[in-house]
Amino acid sequence: MMPDSAQERTEAPTQRRRTEARKAGQVARSSDLTAAVVLLGSLLVLDWFGRRLFGNLLVAMRVCMEDDELALTDPQQILPLMARVFRLLLAVAGPFLAVVVVLALLAAFMQIGYLVSFQSIKPSLNRVSPLAGIKRLFNARSVVQLLMGILKMSCVAAVAYSALRDRLDVFATAANLPAIAIVGVSGEVFFTVSIRLAIALLVLGIIDYIYQRYRLEKDLKMTKEEVKDEYKRMEGDPKLKSRRRQVQLEMALHRIKSAVPKADVVITNPTELAIAIRYDPDTMNAPRVLAKGADYLARRIREIAIEHGIPIVERKPLARALYYTVEVGQEIPSQFYKAVAEILAYVYELTGKRYASQAAVGAALNEPGACIGSSR
Repeated sequence: MMPDSAQERTEAPTQRRRTEARKAGQVARSSDLTAAVVLLGSLLVLDWFGRRLFGNLLVAMRVCMEDDELALTDPQQILPLMARVFRLLLAVAGPFLAVVVVLALLAAFMQIGYLVSFQSIKPSLNRVSPLAGIKRLFNARSVVQLLMGILKMSCVAAVAYSALRDRLDVFATAANLPAIAIVGVSGEVFFTVSIRLAIALLVLGIIDYIYQRYRLEKDLKMTKEEVKDEYKRMEGDPKLKSRRRQVQLEMALHRIKSAVPKADVVITNPTELAIAIRYDPDTMNAPRVLAKGADYLARRIREIAIEHGIPIVERKPLARALYYTVEVGQEIPSQFYKAVAEILAYVYELTGKRYASQAAVGAALNEPGACIGSSR
């Protein structure tokens, strides 16, 4: 059994774990912060456009009340009247509601960005299990949430008391004012208290969001063993990777064993790279790379070439260029015609191939200047 210290979540979460948690809807967000932004924004909108909104509302009410009384009793007229009232109210409250929705979406986007996840609404037995509910009720996280809730209520109550205390003199003199003035004073006091509460809630929401980020980071932490398993999944099991490399090497060796004996020449670096080339003017437009390899594969290509009497020619720059620019099975590009024609002409002279003299190679490659009259 592993010691407890080995099971402690002390490692920072990997990017894969963060991504999976985000896809599952496990992100840091504060509903208090969203509510505070919406409340503060709504109050500011009311402060800026409140008179116009209430004026339009009074106009809508006056229009509705000026209708004939028969409209309220006639079933054929009451539905059009209700539709008219709805349109008027929508025209009055629509812009305000649009601002509220935009503020809510903006507050959520600033916290979690763009995220669509249905994991949180999937049915789960743990959510309806009484035992799981009791565990959630009496765990340390619930205690912290309870204490934070008490702290929030205390702060809100303190701010509200402070705002009302500063306006006690206004309430003392409001009794001698006309009714319409009392309404105006009450509205001013209400707005002042609401603004202070909204600012206090905004501060508390920011603190709550910081705490949610801290809690999420703590929940996502991993043990050392989990980190090792994570990297194994990301990079693959070393045994499987080794097996795959072995299979790939075996396949490459099989291709080399069957391809190199058909080559006309092997161009080397001389030890790091080897490229096997074949040219048949009857079936090919240009010389073709049959096999290529580096390090161990290059050594095997040279060994197979020696076994089958294939000439090996050392051309360092040409070998590097062919290895990195031409794939197996492809014909060489035209910029290499001259160099390869010289090598093939030299090799054909050595091997005595009648159809491939220097002139024939240059003519077949459509490079008159490719034939350099040198026999090495």
